[in-house]
Amino acid sequence: MAGRVAFARPHSSALPHGIEEYIVHRVMQRVDLVLDMRLREAIATVVQEQTRSIVPRLREEVESVVRHAVYEAVADELSADRTPPL
Repeated sequence: MAGRVAFARPHSSALPHGIEEYIVHRVMQRVDLVLDMRLREAIATVVQEQTRSIVPRLREEVESVVRHAVYEAVADELSADRTPPL
């Protein structure tokens, strides 16, 4: 077939005993490190994007909670049956 390169697996007697397992182990370690780094980067990017998208909504909610807490505190203070301080 044109354009295809076939990689022949070396005959097992051409490799020293245990080298294939060693190479596979080393390759898997490298793949694991690269995947870990890239997945962390991808997750961090998604978390940053999601955080930016919810900040306005969170700000609105905090503002609403604070406003209602102040209204309730003022109303309680005004309705309290207290004698004014001297």
